[in-house]
Amino acid sequence: MAKKKSFLLRMNPKLYEVMEKWAADEFRSVNAHIEFLLREAALRSGRLGNKDIEASQEPGEKDPEQ
Repeated sequence: MAKKKSFLLRMNPKLYEVMEKWAADEFRSVNAHIEFLLREAALRSGRLGNKDIEASQEPGEKDPEQ
């Protein structure tokens, strides 16, 4: 598996609270949920190609389109 890129993300505290609750509802960490949402948006916009889908997923994770 490729090493993940780390970076600092500043977020409005209210938005973080929303993300925290949403992530908990989906049984994910906030970090994993943000990555999931960004990957889903990139797929929908056509910016993440089919060959990139598998490379961007964690082992055992389902394709969001399924």
